[in-house]
Amino acid sequence: MEKVRLGIIGIGNMGTNHLKSIQEGKVPEIEVTAVADREDGRIAWAKEYVPAETLFFKEGTDLIDAGVCDAVLIAVPHYQHPELTIYAMEHGHHVLCEKPAGVYTAQVRKMNEAAQKSDRVFAMMFNQRTNCIYRKLHELVTGKELGAIKRVNWIVTDWYRTQSYYDSGSWRATWDGEGGGVLLNQCPHNMDLLQWFCGMPDKVRAFCHNGKWHDIEVEDDVTAYLEYPNGATGVFVTSTADAPGTNRFEITMEMGKLVCENDRLMLYKLAENERTFCKTAKGGFDTPECTVTEVETDGVNEQHAGVLKAFAGRILRGTPLVAEGEEGINGLTLSNAMHLSSWLNREVEIPFDENLFLEELNKRRAASRKKEGTGVVFDTQGSY
Repeated sequence: MEKVRLGIIGIGNMGTNHLKSIQEGKVPEIEVTAVADREDGRIAWAKEYVPAETLFFKEGTDLIDAGVCDAVLIAVPHYQHPELTIYAMEHGHHVLCEKPAGVYTAQVRKMNEAAQKSDRVFAMMFNQRTNCIYRKLHELVTGKELGAIKRVNWIVTDWYRTQSYYDSGSWRATWDGEGGGVLLNQCPHNMDLLQWFCGMPDKVRAFCHNGKWHDIEVEDDVTAYLEYPNGATGVFVTSTADAPGTNRFEITMEMGKLVCENDRLMLYKLAENERTFCKTAKGGFDTPECTVTEVETDGVNEQHAGVLKAFAGRILRGTPLVAEGEEGINGLTLSNAMHLSSWLNREVEIPFDENLFLEELNKRRAASRKKEGTGVVFDTQGSY
């Protein structure tokens, strides 16, 4: 096999983006042979971008059953991600799933179990892991040369969205259609990166404000406090209503700190481990010597095309993925814990009670309002 025959399930914002990328030659080892979407208008648009022999379907399951693809890319609303992934793998297809992995960890756990039983390639579309700055930050943190993590702070409020954005789809910004707000739509990348850099916290206390800045029923403003097993602490702040927004990630470690902001990664490197310095310094007001440098990277930032290339490479040659599919549950665990903490108005330990989370989510789904969509907003930042 020289090329992977791909079926795209869902030609909304992200499905459109992926289809364009492939048809423009950015992913030479993938060819689109089938497309599925329930909206006639989206199918009509897709026909303008693909060869005449491409097959079209209403349902993703029908595309999978047709047997005309080696792999599928799932880019539909969140609740459907696990069920379509499981169905595809059970029918012999490789799967690349858009973020988030699902809405609640119990359903994603079943997806991961199905993947472990399959010999098919399973990948997540965590395209931010291709960013040269984030790759370098991950390397420096996990390489241990800066010592243990002491404190983490991430203010990511540059996800600004208007009311028109939220009004653009019937499933958008509802508990029953989307399963959450900024945490589940815009921030799955941040949730994934946070655990990729720092590992999982074991305690979370969060405050999720529903419809604080928009006429929506889900959260558009979140502040969360995290505690890690080694005693490190963290604060995560996000919103879709700050203009101008901020995206500043700061991680303090025993040998200094890393600050990522404005497409730059700055290293504040101590001459001596702070823990050692604290215990041995003679002066009460002494501070360890520090040098500040901008960290060089390789400059490569392939984003979605990079994930697609790696997906094809794993299928064709067994080369590494950008993100294994089973890793999708990690970031979702973080956002589920934040939601549950806010709903219960108390600290939540990880792992949490998945049945309790689903009970609380279903209460909100039952009361979820129905609305009519008015169109599609194309999101260049990589979210639905």
